[in-house]
Amino acid sequence: MDIPDYDKALYYTLWGYWDDLLVLMVRTNDDMLSKKIQLFLHAFHYSLDEKKIMESHDNLLYYLDHAMKYDPSTVLKL
Repeated sequence: MDIPDYDKALYYTLWGYWDDLLVLMVRTNDDMLSKKIQLFLHAFHYSLDEKKIMESHDNLLYYLDHAMKYDPSTVLKL
């Protein structure tokens, strides 16, 4: 069973698996997802502004929510 990138990104983001999220950022075919992950990880590791960190985190989650609604590959086939 192949788990879609959006599901992986959501799981890694919610549970704090930053290394796995970084690997996903490099391997995904979705350029927008890659950029959202990059912005979040950069803010998380280098920003001192908590508001900026939370904003990039929320932007990533909003994108994942949006993408999962419209990506037909997120339907699990048994």
